[in-house]
Amino acid sequence: MAFYLFCGVALVLVLGLSGHPYWQSWQRSRVRASAFPAAWRKILQRRVPLVRSLPVDLQLQLKKHMQVFIAEKSFLGCGGLQITEEMRVVIAAQACLLILNRATDYFGKVRQILVYPGPFVVSRTTIDGAGVQQDNRQALSGESWSQGQVILSWQDTLEGAVVADDGRNVVIHEFAHQLDQENGVARGAPPPTLGDTVHNAQRWSEVFRSAYAQLQAEARQGMQGLFNHYGAQDPAEFFAVVSEVFFEQGRELALQYPALYGELRGYYKVDPAGW
Repeated sequence: MAFYLFCGVALVLVLGLSGHPYWQSWQRSRVRASAFPAAWRKILQRRVPLVRSLPVDLQLQLKKHMQVFIAEKSFLGCGGLQITEEMRVVIAAQACLLILNRATDYFGKVRQILVYPGPFVVSRTTIDGAGVQQDNRQALSGESWSQGQVILSWQDTLEGAVVADDGRNVVIHEFAHQLDQENGVARGAPPPTLGDTVHNAQRWSEVFRSAYAQLQAEARQGMQGLFNHYGAQDPAEFFAVVSEVFFEQGRELALQYPALYGELRGYYKVDPAGW
């Protein structure tokens, strides 16, 4: 009797685990089918003006993605901050811009979004050229961790949302890192979406290497071009920085870096230069 009971429990567990993707898909379908809350619509109008510039079909798609994102992600307040509905909506709207028109698991590795009231201080240990260990403290507006957390400054999140055309957006930046981290360590070469027949890894590498070298030269010479010099640190930061510019200054990017814009348009499956 105990043997049959054990087999029955094991069978239930196996069926439960094998059915998880179908259960998740069903749950997401239910969430997307529900009405978008009127209060969320008002928050978008007031806080995220970029949404108004999207074509109508993308606005509708974004809202459905937001509903799933908010339903699945855990938002945690840090430094005494209390998470509000407005915070969830503003963050979700900007993050979900990155998954429009794409096969998506809604940033499946992201489990928690930690939000501080403003820039937060982190400690970094580095080794200089002489081999001496140095402890540094930095004030950051955001971080992306491969363990499933995104950390954001609410102050910087709001500013990035309200000013929709300056190419500076911490939420886009950190969630671009999450896309880059889907195949391991972020290195500026995120994996293409399933079934993508346009992406060419060699072409991507050549285009990005050229634009990255140009930014590094500008940073060394103290010249301010289209991209924030922060992107000159490494290829991963460059990808995150150019993603900010792609969504917020698409026309300028297409004019100044047409090949780079083409690669990003092919990857993100949207065309901000036409919004």
